[in-house]
Parts: sequence; C-alpha cells; structure tokens
Amino acid sequence: MVTRPPREDAPQDSPRVSAPSSSAAGNPAVGSIVREVVGKLGVTRSLTLLHANQKDGFDCPGCAWPEGEHRHTLEFCENGVKAIAEEATPRRVDRAFFATHSVAELGERSDHWLGQQGRLTEPMLLREGAAHYEPVGWDEAYDVLADELRAMGSPDEAVFYTSGRTSNEAAFLYQLLARLLGTNNLPDCSNMCHESSGTALGQTIGIGKGTVSLEDVHTADLIVVCGQNPGTNHPRMLTALEKAKRAGARIIAVNPLPEAGLLGFANPQRPGSYVGRSTPIADRFLQIRLGGDQALFAAAGRLLLEAEDAQPGTVLDHDFVSGLTEGFWEYAAHVRGIDPAEVERATGLSWTEIEVFAEEVRTAGSVIVCWAMGITQHRDAVATIREFVNLLLLQGNIGRRGAGLCPVRGHSNVQGDRTMGISERMPDGWLDGLGAEFGFDPPRAHGYDTVEAIRAMRDGRVRVFMGMGGNFVRATPDSDVTEAALRRTALTVQVSTKLNRSHTVTGRRALILPALGRTERDRTGGREQVVSVEDSMSAVHASRGRRRPASEHLRSEVDIVAGLGERLGLGAVDWAAMRSDYARIRTSIERVVPGFDDYERRLAAPGGFVLPNGPRDTRRFDTASGKAHFSVNPVRVLEVPAGRLLLQTVRSHDQFNTTVYGLDDRSRGIMGGRRVVFVNPDDLSDLGIADGDYVDLVSEWSDGERRAPHFRVVAYPTARGCAAAYFPETNVLVPLDSVAEESNTPTSKAVVVRLEPEHAGT
Repeated sequence: MVTRPPREDAPQDSPRVSAPSSSAAGNPAVGSIVREVVGKLGVTRSLTLLHANQKDGFDCPGCAWPEGEHRHTLEFCENGVKAIAEEATPRRVDRAFFATHSVAELGERSDHWLGQQGRLTEPMLLREGAAHYEPVGWDEAYDVLADELRAMGSPDEAVFYTSGRTSNEAAFLYQLLARLLGTNNLPDCSNMCHESSGTALGQTIGIGKGTVSLEDVHTADLIVVCGQNPGTNHPRMLTALEKAKRAGARIIAVNPLPEAGLLGFANPQRPGSYVGRSTPIADRFLQIRLGGDQALFAAAGRLLLEAEDAQPGTVLDHDFVSGLTEGFWEYAAHVRGIDPAEVERATGLSWTEIEVFAEEVRTAGSVIVCWAMGITQHRDAVATIREFVNLLLLQGNIGRRGAGLCPVRGHSNVQGDRTMGISERMPDGWLDGLGAEFGFDPPRAHGYDTVEAIRAMRDGRVRVFMGMGGNFVRATPDSDVTEAALRRTALTVQVSTKLNRSHTVTGRRALILPALGRTERDRTGGREQVVSVEDSMSAVHASRGRRRPASEHLRSEVDIVAGLGERLGLGAVDWAAMRSDYARIRTSIERVVPGFDDYERRLAAPGGFVLPNGPRDTRRFDTASGKAHFSVNPVRVLEVPAGRLLLQTVRSHDQFNTTVYGLDDRSRGIMGGRRVVFVNPDDLSDLGIADGDYVDLVSEWSDGERRAPHFRVVAYPTARGCAAAYFPETNVLVPLDSVAEESNTPTSKAVVVRLEPEHAGT
C-alpha cells in the first residue's frame, strides 16, 4: 500500500553510525527498491519501471550513463527507481497544500520533507507581499512573466537557468527564446559540475566531451577512476566495470574516500549476489589527498618519460606524438623537473605508490581515465584534466579501442543541453547558424554563468530569474549569499515537477509552473510527442513517457517555453507549430547543430544514433593547429593552515544531486541523519575531538567566515588532512568567489574549514 507523505520532518540530529559497507548493490539494493515500490508507487505504478531506459521507453530522469545495445529487462538502478518513484508517485501538492502552508513555513522544512510531498499540479503565483502561493491559470501566469520581461531596462536583466534533465527539444527552444530576447544569460548545472572538463578538453583535444564508448570501457586494459563514486552517483556504471573486470581489465581507484562501489559490486541481476558474492572492482586504491590528482598524473608522466629513456622505443607512441600532437618537448621538460618531495606533499602518497601507478599505465595495452566532481570542483581542476590528457597522449591512448577520456556526467541530459546551445558563450559559428535559421542576429556578448548570475542578482542587476527544472538554491555555492541574491529580483520563476527549496526563496513575486515528467505521456498539440536526450558518451536517443500525467494542468517544458515565446511575440518563429509538433523543432536543430543530419529518421532507429566525435572516430582534433595539445601545468600544493582540514562536499547514498530521497547512507554506515562530518581518526586525535562529538563547521576565506552548525563527527578512513560532509547542507560553506581557474566552477571539493566543538559525546 502506498504510504502518505510525511506530515512532520523526521529528526536528523542523532544519526546512527555503523561500519561502512565493503560492496555496493546486492540484497540491500533489492530491499531498497522493494520499499520504494511498495511505499511510493504501488504494484500497478511499478510497471512503469519496465519502460525505463528501454529503446521504446523513457530515459531515466537520473544519471547520464549510457545503456548500450543489449539491454536488460530491468535496465535501472536503485537510485533510478527512487527518481522514478518520486515522479510517478500518487502524492500531490495541490492548491489546498499551499493554502495550508505559508512560504515562510515551507522555508523551515528540510529538503527531504519538501521532496516527499509529491507532484505539483497547477500553476501557482506568490503575489507581492503575500504569505501563500495561490492558484492561477496559465494565461495569467504567462501575463505575469511576459509583463515583467517587457518591463526590463535591458535583456541582460533576465537570467534563464537550466537543469540537465531538460530534453534536447526544450533546451533548444529555451536558448532560442533567450537569444531572441537579446541575452546570452544561460547559466546551467554544467557550470557547477563538468565545466572544468569542457574547458580543458576543448583546449587540448578540440571537443568538450569524452572520447570513449561503452564498448571501450568493456574492452579496456586499465581503467583509472578519479574523484568519482559510481556506487552512489552512477550505479549502472558498476555493471560496465564488472564486465570489464571479467574481460581482464585492471581498475585503479584514486579517491580520498574508500567508496563501497569501487571496493566490490554485488550485481542484483546476477543470482550470485543474493548469496553474498560480489565482484571486487578496484585492484588498487590510491588514497589521495584532496586536490592532489594533478601532481599524481604529472609525476606519472615523468616516470613514463624515464622508462622511455631506459628502453627507447618501448613506452611512448612516437608516431602519434610526432604526427598528431604539439607541445611535447615543452611538456617533457616541465615534468622532468617535478620534485618528488613536492608531489608526495601534494598527493599524500609515497613515491613508491606513484611508481607502481605509473608502471600500471606503462604496461597497459589501453588506458581509460574516468572522473567526476571530485576532480572538476577544485581550483586547479582544468589543469588537472589537462594532465589526464597529457598522460594519455604519451602512449596514443586517444582514438583507439579501449582507450580514452571519460568524464562521467550526472544529470540525464546535461551534455545534450550544452549541445543544444545552453551556454553563456556559444561559438560565433554556432550562433551564425542559429541566426540564419531564424532570421536574426543573436547577441554575441558573453552572458552570465551560474556564479556570475548570482553576483549580478546580488548586485541588483537582474529583474527576472527563470529556472527550467532543477533546484537552483540548493545546487549553488554560498547559500546565504545566493538566497539573498534571489530575493533582490522582481520575479522568480521555477518550472518544476516537485516541490523544492527554490520555491521558498523568491523574488518580490514568484511563479511555479508545473511540468510533465519523463515518465508521463506528452500529448501536446493533440498528438503523441517524443523528445530526445544525449547521454555521457554522445549517443542521442528518443524518450517516450507512458504514464497518465499527474494533473490535467501540467504542460511539457516545450509547451511552456513555446507558450512564452508566443506571448512575447519573439522573432519570426512559428511557436505554435513547434509546440504542436516537436519534429518541427528537430528540423531546425538539424540545420543549426552539427552532427544532427537526418535527425528524425535516425532518432526513430532503435537506440538512436551516436554524434560524431573527431578524436574518438578518426583522431581528428579540431584545435587551431589541428593537433592535440600537450600542456604545461605547474604543480601547486593546496596549503591548509595548522588546525584546519580540507573539506569536500559529497552525496549520500540516498540522494541524487540536490534531491534527498532518504536520511540514510548505507554505503558509509549512516542511518537516520545527514548532518555528519567524516574525519580521519588521527586528525581527530590531533584536534582533540572525539568520534561522536558535535561541532560547527566553519569555513575560512579572504572575505570572512561561513558557518554550518551542529554536525556529528564520524571517525572515518578518509585521507589525512581531509574531511567530507553532505551537500546541500554544506554548500553554505563554499565561498562564491572560490572557483576553479578558467572554468569558474565553485570549489566544493576543497573548502578550508575548522571544527569548532559544540559539546562532547552525545
């Protein structure tokens, strides 16, 4: 029987702590799935799961890991079930709910409580000075938004934010609307996750995407997983790693935390997992200090060069290096001069451990490097990823079977949104094509990314903020600054499926526009509509919802954007035609976006199609010189004052991005709470703090201190000098101005903090 949403917040002050898990999935994952089905879906609704990630079904609203050609009947993971359960739930947030709960009251609720209330059902408006949202019709909602946009003194007073769950079709229309209005203010969740990847890869190999296929992962000799926790964040990736292991691959995990999913994997789709058998994943675990990955890979490069010196012609791929790259000699001179003692200080590893790592790389026939937020959210993130490229270029490990670069994306279509033009700085050639298709001259001045958008709102330079999906307030850094910034706007608009914190932090007025979810049938324009998405490995495929919509008042994201464009009368665009037939949108995409030729026909093929990728497909590098670039990246040790720790923000096992499904973290042994901080026992001893004490986390930055109160200390085998705690609770500690160089990504994985004791042993 489906349970009711919680009426009160569950207490989170006294989490239960036990030993962390040594493997992921297995019986605990199956049990969790059963609880989700019984508690939130029910038997009939659970049949929705059979269509998840199928060729004729819908794309899971969770992560962007690809499905592959041969799909299991149950092609979903534990967190995918949680995402689908929250979307297909019978729980509703209707006008009676908003009449009962004021915005101020909702602002006091936890993220978990808000997300558990259910689906939004109709447009809601918070009028200026009002305490409650009230229902409005779509026409009035459009009038409020259109009037506010028309009242702007400049198009740059509007910010159009996008979450990575938006479809290709909706994203393309959204960026078109913004640019017809006259602005490139198109921040998105990429700015806070893989912007560093896109920046580094664009500079070095000419494309801001990875260079591997799923088949490459299955056939690699060596896979290096850096700053990533696939057991929680990309669970279906474990199936691919398991397959690679069975084919003989070696896997090295590089991480400050020993993550369960990289220790072992009990595949729920294999009978052996039910009797406790799991597949060991990582053959080697390098427990690196936060921010030390760049030094590790630079040192490995030095060691490969020394091995080549000792045995000329046996280590480097000279034909590849001399024919398809540039900058080798400058790079080689730089890494030969790296000081081993400085590398040890930066990484927390011994030189012997680094030599063993380099030997694994040297002897592997093919190498893949995978990474995620543990790499991209550092000051030197871009330099670190360029160092990944350097190491792979030495042996020609780009553009051949079982080798390459693999940034693992989070949101299910975050890569597709960028392909569709969701960026504050698209290339001029791309904008030329957009202008030719729709008969206008798109703005060329760079717009606001996420950090710049917050600064602009803080400074009173933004009148209208519109969020297409996501939870901007909880995804962004410096929570107090971000919330104050949003409250300075005249109007905030959230296109959403569920209630979240961003609905409680508003401008003088606020709109909630309820949208269809991925699982729901889209019959906009009186016909069955299909959307498309792009996964982490550049495969584009169709997504078709099957469920009856949660409310008759929901509209698709395409419908919402097209309706606004029509209301504003923007450009010579037939908004009504595009809204009624999404194939019309895809026809324009085909003419504007490279790689989408014959879009409609190829999308109709089972499994869709793969976009061209020069480095992967033909070893073509679309840089200015036509060659891949070696780069010189000085090693800079992250210095932490005495008595301080370097904090990284992480997800619990019971969340996906900012969505908190529950209050447990099974993989780390935490039950019934989220305000915990993981610290190495030896660091606790040095600080005079005991396991179980309660502390305030205080971050230190040049502009002052930030505080997150009342965290239970958990002694945990993390790297010395490093700590970890869950976001979004600790986003308040991340200074707005602490960003990765070149990409402007918040440095959520490298926050200098002190632990201020609250009281001992509770």
